[in-house]
Amino acid sequence: MSIDFSLYLASSTYIDSDHPAVRARAAALAEGAVGDAAIAARCFAFVRDEVAHSWDYQRNPVTCRASDVLQHGTGYCYAKSHLLAALLRANGIPAGLCYQRLAVGEVGPPFCLHGLNAVYLQEFGWYRIDARGNKPGVDAAFVPPREQLAFPVLAPEERDLPEIWPAPLPQVIASLTGHATVQEVAAHLPDVEMLPLNK
Repeated sequence: MSIDFSLYLASSTYIDSDHPAVRARAAALAEGAVGDAAIAARCFAFVRDEVAHSWDYQRNPVTCRASDVLQHGTGYCYAKSHLLAALLRANGIPAGLCYQRLAVGEVGPPFCLHGLNAVYLQEFGWYRIDARGNKPGVDAAFVPPREQLAFPVLAPEERDLPEIWPAPLPQVIASLTGHATVQEVAAHLPDVEMLPLNK
């Protein structure tokens, strides 16, 4: 049975892959690359390394829409995942959004969602990638089929959420669009209610 990738290739409000600037950057990143994995690796590296993580760099404005992340060169992990999905979709590569629930500090509570991506590669299928940006203690990479994400899931209350979403979760949009500064977003990070794991 074939997979319907239409939702994972579509342009939308926050993953605006049809925006002229997004399309131009996607084309530039793909130039000379052979195959979907090579193109995806370039898009991943660009978002991970060239777009500043809002909190790491304490950089405003708060961005959400992919084209705004590209324009301002900054975004929280969620916003960076919107841009990466848009660049991949603009290159005809199916991409979605994934989330982890992680402790905000070293250990929780509180907890918050962390945003990352899944890309569909012809050779490997769905493959999760995390372009939040590396720093000491964080070394995310594009090495399919092996996942190398930014953060491990450690505590019982933390989770790898299994869904691959075609659009951002509402609470993520609310956090990014409802607060004026990166500091305000940090005080209102999105989360999800989790049922206890069976012991």
